[in-house]
Amino acid sequence: MTSPTAPDTTAGPGSTAVPGSTAVPADAAGPGTHAPGQLVDAVREVWASALDRDVASVPADASFLSLGGDSVLAVRMAALLRKRLGAVLALADVRVEHSPAQLAALLHERSTGAGTGTLRPLPLDLRRRADPDSSFPLLPLQQGYFVGQQDAWELSYRSAHHYADIGLEDIEADEAPEALQDALERLAEHQAVLRARILPDGTQRILPLDDPEAVPHLRTTDLRDADEARVAEVIAGIRNEMSTEGPDPSQSCGVDMRLTLLPGNRARLHCSTSLLIIDGWSSGVFYRDLFALVSDYNAVLAPLDIDFGDYATTLRELPGTDQWCQDRDWWWDRLDGFPLPPALPLVADPAEVRPTLMGTRQAVLDPERWAVLRRRCAEHAVTPSAAMFAAFSAAVARACGHRRFLLNSLQLNRLPLHPDVPRLVGAFSSTLLLPVDLPDAPVFADLAARAQQDIGDALAHNLVTGVEVSRELGRRRGTHRPVAPVVFQSTLGVDAALGSEVPQEAGPLGTIDLQSHHQQLRTPQVALEVRLFELRGELVVVFSLVEELFAAEDVDRMFSDVMATVESLVEADGWRAVVELPAAVDAPEGEPGEGVSGGRLSVPADRAAAPGHEPGPPRGERERFVADHWAKLLDCPVEERTADFFALGGDSLLAVRMLGGMARAGRGRVAPRRFLDRPTVAGLAEALDEKDGA
Repeated sequence: MTSPTAPDTTAGPGSTAVPGSTAVPADAAGPGTHAPGQLVDAVREVWASALDRDVASVPADASFLSLGGDSVLAVRMAALLRKRLGAVLALADVRVEHSPAQLAALLHERSTGAGTGTLRPLPLDLRRRADPDSSFPLLPLQQGYFVGQQDAWELSYRSAHHYADIGLEDIEADEAPEALQDALERLAEHQAVLRARILPDGTQRILPLDDPEAVPHLRTTDLRDADEARVAEVIAGIRNEMSTEGPDPSQSCGVDMRLTLLPGNRARLHCSTSLLIIDGWSSGVFYRDLFALVSDYNAVLAPLDIDFGDYATTLRELPGTDQWCQDRDWWWDRLDGFPLPPALPLVADPAEVRPTLMGTRQAVLDPERWAVLRRRCAEHAVTPSAAMFAAFSAAVARACGHRRFLLNSLQLNRLPLHPDVPRLVGAFSSTLLLPVDLPDAPVFADLAARAQQDIGDALAHNLVTGVEVSRELGRRRGTHRPVAPVVFQSTLGVDAALGSEVPQEAGPLGTIDLQSHHQQLRTPQVALEVRLFELRGELVVVFSLVEELFAAEDVDRMFSDVMATVESLVEADGWRAVVELPAAVDAPEGEPGEGVSGGRLSVPADRAAAPGHEPGPPRGERERFVADHWAKLLDCPVEERTADFFALGGDSLLAVRMLGGMARAGRGRVAPRRFLDRPTVAGLAEALDEKDGA
């Protein structure tokens, strides 16, 4: 599980409610465009519901941000607009800088066909699949996680998952296991994605309820009579097992839940969730629904008219739309100017390490200071996530010694295609590449405003995900190494968007003690990730990292730097302070692994023909078979034996499918890592000829 409060999970780049949304100027509705007062009032009522305020406290000219909104709450607001007003908006249209009057003017413009036409609704019709048992495609970030589990790509793991356990007090030990299993079964019926399986061809399907493997099965350990030492030993073992051997929906259920009963009517609830089926927002939905069902055997959740499979199937049509093509062109036009990742000090080459677990650093800001910091953000007209992104970017710059670099982020990218979308469990999240170019000696308030503007510009083109952008960037740079392995993730505001926190009590499970929690994360193709979320009113800041790559003192120093900036922002002077940054704009040129302070996490590397493979047409039956197979798979002629699979338009998911298909057809088994050594026609043919494809 991410955590009961839904810190998202990331993959290689993993889900952030990244800040802001500033796609177009504030006068986007066009000069002289006004909406009828009735429509303005209807928008105000929607905002009041989304923000949990009285409609009288929502002025027509106040921005969503100034009223306490953020990009996460904007998702809920967009869903409410569709449900109540029938307004189908892209998330880029629902900007935190909008006022009710401005948004109403845009809606009026669409309905009348007048004005500038700045709104761009998605021409997608989300409806139930005709065959609920049919397979459906993986979304781009799911593809990244699936590929990352193949032990082929740099910084891979056998399972991409999040583990957490929380404390329970005053538990009814005789009733709790049965109540929890019953709740899991009812929730798996309600949220179909909990019964999802990933197929070898890189698609997914929902198992029927009567399949004996469909529903998560609770495992209970009874330590009520154990002494303190035994309890500590068993819990440590469970944590290690569930952290390193996460659930894998390509093999079994994507949720692993266990209950450890302890002396004194206490317990710990352990849960691992696969990133392939549950993102950060979904984690919040999952636990709220689960605890509601545990609390009351007779509880009935509001029915869902769609499921995650319907959503994923609908998005299959997205690349054919004009809007998607416009976003693709926006990104493609900028890619050649993207910087490299931050040149953080390394102690090992990422291509050589085989991590089993990500290390963690964690700190909290108490509820009182966090509330003050949020007010400071509102005073400066930035979201808390934008401020945190600026703080993280500055710390990264000081750690790597230069001001221009590429970061990755995770966003809660639920397109408002149906009113039920916010209530679904699923892997909706996507990544967003964020080039950072920090000015020399800025005031922090200006740095935060700039971060919000830059991220908003990127979010306005979010129909093409960071996974797709990363593939194209890697193709242009001639590398299959991660192009953006340093990640920012914020799920600040998810509780407000969902309408409530995780409950304090859950029937026979007793009192839920979220402050007593332990967590571990495994996301492929990520070297370092900062995660921010709220827990019972506190701000929680977590570093998750591949410990083998970095010196511990360097990580500790950077984490302390982030927290020092966060704490300084509680005071007004922190926003007026000049941010100390390196003089260098870009990292000095150097090869990866050149010294501890100069190694890059990803470098451009032009591929050359593999040694011993002369150019020319395919030779022999094996090479001709590979060339013909690629021609059909990639829909292009393959006439050169040194042709590169990725340069021809292939991607990591297609590579996994291709190798799996060859193995199932009896043509030979080639490990993905071996294929990546020489991803050419001749290289693959040679690997197929090798004994056992090793």
